[in-house]
Amino acid sequence: MNRDICTATALELGRRIRTGELTSVETTRAFLDRIEAVEPAVHAFLSVDGERALAQAAAIDALVAAGDPLPSPLAGVPVAVKDLLCYEGLPTTAASRMLEGWVPPYNSTVVQRLLDAGLVILGKTNLDEFATGSSTESSAFGPTHNPWDLDRVPGGSGGGSAAALAAFETPLAIGTDTGGSIRQPASMTGTVGVKPTYGAVSRFGIIAMASSLDQAGPCARTVADAAALHAVIAGHDPADSTSLDEPVPDVVAAADSADVAGMRIGVVAQLGGEGYAAGVEQRFGESVELLRAAGAEIVEVSCPHFTQALATYYLIMPSELSSNLARYDAMRYGLRVGDDGTNSAEAVMRLSRGAGFGAELKRRIILGTYALSAGYYDAYYGSAQKMRTLIARDFAAAFEQVDVLVSPVAPTTAFKLGERVGDPLAMYAGDLCTLPANLAGVAAGSFPAGLAPEDGLPVGFQVMAPVLGDDRVYRVGAALEGLAGTADLCGQVPDLPVEGSGEAAK
Repeated sequence: MNRDICTATALELGRRIRTGELTSVETTRAFLDRIEAVEPAVHAFLSVDGERALAQAAAIDALVAAGDPLPSPLAGVPVAVKDLLCYEGLPTTAASRMLEGWVPPYNSTVVQRLLDAGLVILGKTNLDEFATGSSTESSAFGPTHNPWDLDRVPGGSGGGSAAALAAFETPLAIGTDTGGSIRQPASMTGTVGVKPTYGAVSRFGIIAMASSLDQAGPCARTVADAAALHAVIAGHDPADSTSLDEPVPDVVAAADSADVAGMRIGVVAQLGGEGYAAGVEQRFGESVELLRAAGAEIVEVSCPHFTQALATYYLIMPSELSSNLARYDAMRYGLRVGDDGTNSAEAVMRLSRGAGFGAELKRRIILGTYALSAGYYDAYYGSAQKMRTLIARDFAAAFEQVDVLVSPVAPTTAFKLGERVGDPLAMYAGDLCTLPANLAGVAAGSFPAGLAPEDGLPVGFQVMAPVLGDDRVYRVGAALEGLAGTADLCGQVPDLPVEGSGEAAK
């Protein structure tokens, strides 16, 4: 591995490319080489677009050589994109056989903004099928492995983006977060992941899971890098009817300030205690004390309806999922099975959906269809929406007392591959801490809090802020990063096996 390049921060790489100390082509080649070396062990990527990435990098180098201004501080810096976002000319599969080989004819708004800012897209990262999972094990193309321990999950659904960062295969990545799919993988891989305010980043061109919950966001190894990427992708988009027509909070300045003096930070009473690993609680408690010592006022806040977030989410999300995935009927696009002239349209539809969707996806479709069915809508989906309102009111009441809320990101560190596949309830319980922010649409982020003493695996610290209070998330996250010294936490990732050499690469 070219350590000088692959372990550098994205902003440092951008500065060196801008000043001519380094070329974007050289930078991109270093990451493509790293991907080739460790992908057989990690499996973070579903597709790599090396030729086009090098062409994009060469275009940036040409601007530098001509003395022309670059479009952003991240121009020429590579980025990986979760395989839910449409990128013209590259397969976008949602990690499902249903869309295997489908190549979109257009770019999502997020991808277009990356290209307009001069970033170099390396490829598409792995995820749970249609983002339905918390471990990246439900991908139709195989699970991603956590670089900290290849026998463990990297979290989900966006485990590919997080694992690619921890394995130094990319300096930046894009994820999506419906119930914690950016934050939980960040926690389990020792990286940074932020779910912006709902509507702050366009959903246009992103394959939908649950439309009222989905939100794209930045993933990185440092808070400053995440903030810089956030600034690139955020902002109003007329193509997305849920996009907020509001100024983007100055997240870059907030990350630079890293000052929590005078801030009121609320510890959520309901997100801790029984069921939380000792190491998670220890690192969380230590992080809170570091913020207190830095001048923050720490208070305990009760959000009583947060205890119902898991049940609420697992009615609303499957309901929206079953509706969104009804379009994959083999009649318009996607996989088609049994169309040999002997089967009816209904039979082709049944055969295609049976072959194209995995077990976890089918489970959630059935649950959602049942919750929306006549006679049960009010009892299940309607009741869940009422509880969602109460959860949002808990947030509103809390933010009248404090500037941000904090909690662990997940009750445990990364668990073993296969450990929870046969126990959906145990898998879903991993989302306890992250779900409330999605249900209320508020901003939230995961920041490294160190390693759990019992297993040496990363622990994440969650910061939640009001709608369009994204800058507060970065302000607290940057302060913790400096106080806990976790900016280079991924430097402690064990050596990874290198393809074809029998050696190990750091």
